[in-house]
Amino acid sequence: MDSHHQKTIAPMPDPIEIALVDSIQMPPENLVERLWQELTRATHDRHHDWKTPALATTGIDGTPQVRTVVLRNADPVSWALAVYTDARSPKCAELMKSDTAQFVFWSARLHWQLRISTQARVHTSGALVDAAWLKVSQSRASKDYLSRVAPGSLFLNDAEAGQNSQNKQESQKGKDHHLTVLTFAVQSMDWLSLGRESHIRARVTPDGRVVHLQP
Repeated sequence: MDSHHQKTIAPMPDPIEIALVDSIQMPPENLVERLWQELTRATHDRHHDWKTPALATTGIDGTPQVRTVVLRNADPVSWALAVYTDARSPKCAELMKSDTAQFVFWSARLHWQLRISTQARVHTSGALVDAAWLKVSQSRASKDYLSRVAPGSLFLNDAEAGQNSQNKQESQKGKDHHLTVLTFAVQSMDWLSLGRESHIRARVTPDGRVVHLQP
């Protein structure tokens, strides 16, 4: 047969490669919407797994600091989260020094882990704090922000606590509570779904882009 008329036969793909491609699962098309649905639901459902995420900050001494917080607000329009804390809490000073922070959410129901990288802002006064206090003051949680002693302080006797309170009065400028609102502008989300057969991972950004990642 004339060599000019010979057909080039493409090599058959490796069966293992075919199996790997077939086994790859992609993130759901509505992933961004689903994530914000769960975050928003967690703000008013006290049984939701994402109600109490871990919040990581950089300590004043440069060491990592992690604690559990209560998610108070999740805004899918502005891509922002909010948390309440005591103005005297160490994390306020930490975030004022270094405003980068990361949340870690885990849902046993969904088998989802969500890490959210953010830029934080500390609000100790203003309309945002006033609105938050108006709600909190009507609940039992109000006592958490009325304590005369700062979070993490050693227990004091009544006399010491009274003196401590008096020393704080000037800095409070007549304010009768220590409620502070921390807001977090979401920079990116790292979503991981754990499955029995395989895992799925993706990075989500405020522009709505979803990038499939190796788990």
